[in-house]
Amino acid sequence: MNKKPRLTFWQIFNMSVGFMGIQFGFALQNANASRILQTFGADVEHLSWFWLVAPITGMIVQPIIGHYSDQTWNRLGRRKPFFLTGALLAAVGLILMPQSPMFAAYLPALWVGAGMLMVMDASFNIAMEPFRALVADKLPTDQRTLGFSVQTFLIGVGAVVGSWLPYVLTNWMGVSNSAAIGEVPASLIISFIVGASVLVGTILWTIFTTKEYPPAEMAEYTAQETGIQTEEKKEKSSIFDIFKDFAAMPATMRQLGLVQFFSWFALFSMWVFTTPALAQHVWGLSPDDRSSEAFNTAGNYVGVIFGVYNLVAAIFAMMLPVIAAKVGRRLTHSICLTIGGLGMISILFITSPDMKWMLNLSMVGVGIAWASILAMPYAILAGSIPARKMGVYMGIFNFFITFPQIVNGIFGGPIVKYLYGGQAVYALVAAGVLMIAGAVSVIFVKDKDDVVNLLK
Repeated sequence: MNKKPRLTFWQIFNMSVGFMGIQFGFALQNANASRILQTFGADVEHLSWFWLVAPITGMIVQPIIGHYSDQTWNRLGRRKPFFLTGALLAAVGLILMPQSPMFAAYLPALWVGAGMLMVMDASFNIAMEPFRALVADKLPTDQRTLGFSVQTFLIGVGAVVGSWLPYVLTNWMGVSNSAAIGEVPASLIISFIVGASVLVGTILWTIFTTKEYPPAEMAEYTAQETGIQTEEKKEKSSIFDIFKDFAAMPATMRQLGLVQFFSWFALFSMWVFTTPALAQHVWGLSPDDRSSEAFNTAGNYVGVIFGVYNLVAAIFAMMLPVIAAKVGRRLTHSICLTIGGLGMISILFITSPDMKWMLNLSMVGVGIAWASILAMPYAILAGSIPARKMGVYMGIFNFFITFPQIVNGIFGGPIVKYLYGGQAVYALVAAGVLMIAGAVSVIFVKDKDDVVNLLK
């Protein structure tokens, strides 16, 4: 019985390059969607409602994509057809969102922009989930922490460049960062077009450099890993089997659900409210200021600090396997979430543009948490999932990412308006507290493949 082959570093690198492109586009969205929607007329307290399309589409799309990718095999492979389709659709959304005013004769720019946000998010979700499953498909158990860490490194690289691109175009290349009221600056329009191109190009890189294991070979490797001889099922499974799989999810997945709730509720707050928080709390602007040069300067600086946390994540991701081997995956994740929470809370003490450089220090902590969020839960989870259900369970696991974002999307705006008096910075402080709560909850997760646990 053959063992699943160990891959070289560059084979792991090549199969994750496409995720770098996805995160390039995703970073442009995260850093600039609130800014674009405010430019089109959205109020601060309504931003989280517009962002709801992201987790809702993710909750619906990812389990379905996971289910069908488990059942698919064609000339492209098992996972590759899905992330190619997602990349092409996301590229369309990236190109059109900042140019929504061109459709003003048919619909208000705000609604077109929100629609393009929905297209992008659905498409990113179509592309993301199969990449998670691909790492688990291709790698033996003892290489999965490395695989998810390399993936996180490339996610960070793509996100850094995507986050910084508008700032670079404005400050290094002289591209305009101002526009008429209700219109998006050229620096953003060009950035989104570049993002679409990089997304499609990197996905094609992975498709042409990575070979997937056919079903019979995958079944043989699964039998070797589990010690149970299995045959590939010939009967077609129903899409409704997702509900059965959800009910039968492993205990480890349920335990990780609480950790993910705290982590992703916090991240959603950061993505939605950082632009208005910095504009108000650091630059001292009124909530109604949505088109001034100072507002766009604050918006560009959000991209800078988001690039910092992604750069830190890219570097720190390569340290995670070493740290996890020493102290265990659970404790590693707990420490990282605690550092991230303290970084978020520290933003409260930065109160003027002269202090803006300190925001980069805050984002160092967030970057450490982000690296761990993108790697550790998946490394813990992969060992508890049946290999033939890897895709659908990775998709179902996305429920624990999207649900907290939906809760935040519904209630986050009213909380900012009525509880925080319209001061979005307190949403970031609350996010930091929740990250620390996640750090406590991860200690109670069962990780049967944890190296430290195995040594005890």
